Amino acid sequence: METLSRRSFIQAAAGAAALGLASPGVGAQRDAGFRGPLCFFSKHLPRMNGRELGRSLKALGFDGVDLTVRPGGHVDPKRVAIELPVFVDGIRHEGLAVPMITTELLSDADPVAQPTLETAARLKIPFYKPGYYRYTFVDVRKELEAAGRQLRGLADLSRRHGMRLGYHNHAGYIGGSVWDFASFIEPLDAATVGYYFDVRHAVVEGGDGGWRTAFNLVAPRLSVIALKDFFWEKSGSSWRQRNCPMGEGMVDWKRFFVMLAKARFHGPASLHLEYEVAGATPAAQEENTLAAAARDLAFVKARLAETYSGATM
Repeated sequence: METLSRRSFIQAAAGAAALGLASPGVGAQRDAGFRGPLCFFSKHLPRMNGRELGRSLKALGFDGVDLTVRPGGHVDPKRVAIELPVFVDGIRHEGLAVPMITTELLSDADPVAQPTLETAARLKIPFYKPGYYRYTFVDVRKELEAAGRQLRGLADLSRRHGMRLGYHNHAGYIGGSVWDFASFIEPLDAATVGYYFDVRHAVVEGGDGGWRTAFNLVAPRLSVIALKDFFWEKSGSSWRQRNCPMGEGMVDWKRFFVMLAKARFHGPASLHLEYEVAGATPAAQEENTLAAAARDLAFVKARLAETYSGATM
């Protein structure tokens, strides 16, 4: 992907706003179909406080914020009882929801696990994403068993607080292919532990048929979805993943949204901008990020209108 100029991003935002916000047709179709909150991943706007996040994202047409509660994120997990209410109040003051938080929690033994889930539950945030279990490739069977034990402890803590964990299938980590970790997730209470399905990473791990098989497996207990795109790029003698705007990569979005509608999914959808966003200054990059978010959101709304409007809900 070529890096776009600030002016190009601003022009894209104007066009996206016209399509995604000003068009009665798109809004009417979405109201008749998909009912889940369309959220933006706050990682990409690190300088904004709660009020600024809420105000800026509402203007673009988002419904909510996927808020980072992890080291280096918007909320320091060591200060979660103090900082999370402030951020959530600020976002909600501007009319947006906070249906989920992104954490790095891996175990109920983590000293920040209890206060994080307790505070989130008190604020009526229903979903959260835990961290990632990693393969060391010494003995993957034992590594899976150890990760499964940690997940069970985290699930017990989640159940006690009425929180729902959505396990993210990130390529390269345990659960990236879905199949490797499904046997540990499936026996757990479906009201407490579900899947946070990321079709971009499912395509990386499974190619054509693999991502569809993975989606079919997770669909009955799908909690949250991530929205992002990529393509494979050759660099020298090796291949690497290159993130890109929605619709410009290898994800078969038409097929994915049809499958999503057939599964009757109406949970939170978190839009990510993992690709490079230009900006000569932090302020310019922030402005360009908002423009890119508006463009990608318009793409998502259009695809949802095409699929959910005709689906039997």
